[in-house]
Amino acid sequence: MLVPPRLSAALLPFAAALLLAACGQPQQQQQAAPPPPTVTVAKPQTRTITEYDEYVGRFVAINHVMVNARVSGYLDKISFTDGQMVKEGDLLFTLDQRPYKIALDLAQANLAQAKANLDFATTDLERARSLLEDRNSTAISKQTFDQRTQSQRTAAATVQAQEATVAQARLDLQFTELKAPVGGRIGDRRVSVGNYVIGGAGATPTLLAVIVSMDPIYFEFTFDEGSLLRYQRMAGDVAGAPVDLKLIDDTGWPYKGKMDFLNNVVDRETGTIRGRAIFDNKTDLFRPGVFGRIRIASTPPYQALTVPDTAIGSQQLQKFVYVLGPENVIQVRPVVLGPLEGDRRVVKSGLGPDDVLVVNGLMRVRPGVKVTPQEEKPPQAGPAEAKAGSPATPAK
Repeated sequence: MLVPPRLSAALLPFAAALLLAACGQPQQQQQAAPPPPTVTVAKPQTRTITEYDEYVGRFVAINHVMVNARVSGYLDKISFTDGQMVKEGDLLFTLDQRPYKIALDLAQANLAQAKANLDFATTDLERARSLLEDRNSTAISKQTFDQRTQSQRTAAATVQAQEATVAQARLDLQFTELKAPVGGRIGDRRVSVGNYVIGGAGATPTLLAVIVSMDPIYFEFTFDEGSLLRYQRMAGDVAGAPVDLKLIDDTGWPYKGKMDFLNNVVDRETGTIRGRAIFDNKTDLFRPGVFGRIRIASTPPYQALTVPDTAIGSQQLQKFVYVLGPENVIQVRPVVLGPLEGDRRVVKSGLGPDDVLVVNGLMRVRPGVKVTPQEEKPPQAGPAEAKAGSPATPAK
């Protein structure tokens, strides 16, 4: 059937409009109905948590002894290697002993002479006493008897003085050998062989070396009085409380010790008190003066809700999480956070154990958006998995 040319020209605009409408309708429908975003969701986990306070301190030797000369003389011998471990009683230094041996021999000779004089004076006194008691004899007077009594007493006192001189000479001879008063690690020698060292009373003695004990070892630190009150209310006595320690290159808390001492006063200027813990040092890893970090339990163990730390959102100072509401619509829930335990954060308030929160895909959601939830897969057990009741680090 042939269409008149005038009718064909009149129908062209209607055909074009119908074609455009047919082409644009599917595109508008596709833009108006995007699928809901898929997010990973999970419920909070309940774990046993213990909160800790951390402090910085340094190691201190239990025994720190300066080896000084006790008598004067020339240094004759050194019997150790710089930096070695020494035991109590080990010989360290030897001074020239010849002058002191001569002094001891002279003192012993004077003592022998004094004893001989005492024996003679005692015999002479006994002879005078027997003559004086004989009333028929006039061979001795009372004055002569008193003089012999005085001579015997003087001889006895001389013997005591010479005995003290011998003891002093013997002690000075012993002091020429300087032995380790405590066991530990000795530092470097401060004086070389052949030098004259000064010792004795009334003079500044020469420092020869320093010995510090190594095992066990102290760790000293300070904390504020508010923490002190909290610890005392929680445990009563801080002494004996378990503590953990790590060095600057440690990631965990591998070293275990206990509180050993707490000062009896709080510093009035700083408001802090000095505490001290004790640690075993069998491997000789800790050295006096080395810094470390120590932590003390600030709360008893308690049950707490934990969520992945990556699920926490932040808006200025406010922390929040995204939770699923009715019909899978996203809601914002402000939360109060606690310490970090591994990769999970403790939530103290704002979240319930039955709430379902978004743990992955936070960038694709916002409040009021409907989502497609996908339950989080449980992690595989392994050596890196955090155990229930493991220590928690303080919240930032």
